[in-house]
Amino acid sequence: MSTENDERTIRCMVAKVGLDGHDRGAHVISRAFRDAGFEVIYSGLHKAPDDIVQAAVQEDIDVLGISILSGAHDTLVPKIMDGLEEYGAKDDTLVLVGGVIPEEDRDELKEAGAAAIFGPGTSIEETIEFVRENAPDR
Repeated sequence: MSTENDERTIRCMVAKVGLDGHDRGAHVISRAFRDAGFEVIYSGLHKAPDDIVQAAVQEDIDVLGISILSGAHDTLVPKIMDGLEEYGAKDDTLVLVGGVIPEEDRDELKEAGAAAIFGPGTSIEETIEFVRENAPDR
């Protein structure tokens, strides 16, 4: 007999926002999350911040991984965070940002609500462990 508290599946969404067309990293992390036992939804390319927020809310995700290499992270990530807040989903969504994020931009993204920023070379294991330790309890 199992209870709801037995190893609940963590629901993740890996999102590509804006005009960034580089999706190899998003596919790699999506597969790794799936292999780790997470439920994974991939947004596809070229999504507007509002599209990502709508999908995240509708899918009731626990973790939102934003993959961004275009350099527009400083405007797109805060728009996503504002949208999550509008829907009352910001506090119970663990938001991760992955990609080439300059060191000087990281504090601003964390202030906007990103829980962690993973740059190139971050191990998949480190990312999975972070999600397991920090995904919201529901």
